[in-house]
Amino acid sequence: MRRRTKIVLLITFMVAVLVTGASYVYITQMLRQRIATVHETAMNLASQMAYLASNAAPDLTSTRVDTNNPEAVRRGIAYYLGTDRDLNTLLDSMVGSFPAIYDAAILDSDGKALLHTDPNLIGTKVTDRPDFSTLENARIRQQLQMIYNPPTVYEVHMPLLLNGNVFGSIRVGVSTVFVRNELTPQLKRAVKLSALAILCSLLLAAILAHIALGPLEHISRSLDNMTAAHGGDTHPGEERDEYGQVTEKIANLGRQMRDAREIFSALKNNVDQIMSSLQDGLMLFTRDSKVVLVSASVERFLGRSRRELLGRNAKDIFSAESPLGALLLDAFRLHHNVEQREMESTNGRRVEVSLDFIHEKGTQIGALLTMRDAESARRIEDEIELSRRISASGRVTRGVAHEVKNPINAIVLHLQLLRNKMQQIDPDTGRHVDIIDNEIHRLDRVVQILVDFTRPRELHIEDADLKLVLEEVVLLASPDAAQHGVRIVRQLPGELIPVKVDVDLIKQAMLNVVLNGVQAMPNGGSLTLATYRDEESVVTEIKDEGTGIPAAVQEKVFELYFTTKKTGSGIGLAQTYQIMQWHYGSVDFVSQEGKGTTFRLRLPLAETRPASSEEVPGAVLTRKV
Repeated sequence: MRRRTKIVLLITFMVAVLVTGASYVYITQMLRQRIATVHETAMNLASQMAYLASNAAPDLTSTRVDTNNPEAVRRGIAYYLGTDRDLNTLLDSMVGSFPAIYDAAILDSDGKALLHTDPNLIGTKVTDRPDFSTLENARIRQQLQMIYNPPTVYEVHMPLLLNGNVFGSIRVGVSTVFVRNELTPQLKRAVKLSALAILCSLLLAAILAHIALGPLEHISRSLDNMTAAHGGDTHPGEERDEYGQVTEKIANLGRQMRDAREIFSALKNNVDQIMSSLQDGLMLFTRDSKVVLVSASVERFLGRSRRELLGRNAKDIFSAESPLGALLLDAFRLHHNVEQREMESTNGRRVEVSLDFIHEKGTQIGALLTMRDAESARRIEDEIELSRRISASGRVTRGVAHEVKNPINAIVLHLQLLRNKMQQIDPDTGRHVDIIDNEIHRLDRVVQILVDFTRPRELHIEDADLKLVLEEVVLLASPDAAQHGVRIVRQLPGELIPVKVDVDLIKQAMLNVVLNGVQAMPNGGSLTLATYRDEESVVTEIKDEGTGIPAAVQEKVFELYFTTKKTGSGIGLAQTYQIMQWHYGSVDFVSQEGKGTTFRLRLPLAETRPASSEEVPGAVLTRKV
């Protein structure tokens, strides 16, 4: 067998073994992890159902239910479970929201369904199905057989405790069909990658064999010719090996030089791309204070082009007469770092500057100057702080709403029981009971509004013309504007303004700002609605002639529940801020007391908008076709 063939077979065998082993480990871990994730999801859902069921079923001794009659107890508990909104909402959303879940049910001690994701099975006896632990604890080969055999539904069981006693059980069904549908694409991808890797190993082995053994054959023929020409008694094998070693070293050195040149060229192109896209200004200096690297943003801070700065000394770039130049020149002279501080650049911009000297083995080899727009940094910090406040407020709201909903439901239930027990109610007593009932339902609506505000929303993204959206906003706001004597002035461009948005949410966000502007002008005036393109974004300005926002409260206007109006809820502008964040946009304003307020709502144009909303908390993306 030829040496080339041996090398090809050896490389192919090694790569095939490595790929096969890696594929087996990958598939094993992927399968185990997927099954464990499904089991954890099912257990979490069962725990949630148990918690909601225990909260939904009250102590039956305080009701009319005959606790000595098991059938009456069963019907009573079935009634309370069937009327609990949170429990039924969880059941309704479970199958659609969790891909591997087939069904879920709450059973009594006889195995009859009190609640079921399939309404047709309520009241019927549910047959037992295999426990999910059978699938989870099986070996890899058995797990694959169970998943890819005829469809089977496995169950996760959990006892249902009501008032400290075992009443029945909770069962969550997991279908192998759903697990298979999620697992199959990943398995196919792994098999394709394995086959591709083996094919590439064959090609690589053939190429390497040709590159490695081709020159040796040529050298062998040359040595044979030399030996025949001189007619001497030589040792071809020894000469061929020595000449081959030298040739191989020279070839390796040449390849390394070519690779280094290609790597350097690729690195230079990548660095140029990165430096041109950086928002911060970066300048890299050598040990003798000459500029070797400049980012594009430096031109904005220093007012000079990159070509003009490259290769220049720090003394030629900065002037000792300016505060910034004097600070940096002293730092270069003394070789002292400059901690980040805010300065005024030569063109009057406020920038945050820092200078760090780079050392290697105790020797200075260069310096890095960083410049950042101070106003932009402060604005980003303000937006982060506002997002943190809204997020914290939302967490508190969800917690309070959750704690308040259960007492409200209990009060409504007991009020109804009180009405039933009072056979004859005089008019005065009935009026008080009605007032209590109305106020309880009003409180329930307020809590529901707070829950809706903090609940993740589904964005129905579609292509839209922002002009048409603004026209509908004006149409909706016109009655309020007419009532306050406000005239709405539209300054909209003639061309199409394409955006990808949830039309209803964007309409609500802009309507909130327009109505605020109308209400800020109790004596009438003009409200201007304008929109224009700004690079890759579209900006909508809503300007009123009202009393303005006091400077002391301007930083709080987007906070949830903050309002300066007696009848305001403090939700409108917070909702607007949240909606703009969901759409990768922003909202800000400028205001002067007595001179009015201008709000600017910025949205990305359709061709520049990100493709998904995975990085936006609280938003779930769908797309209308």
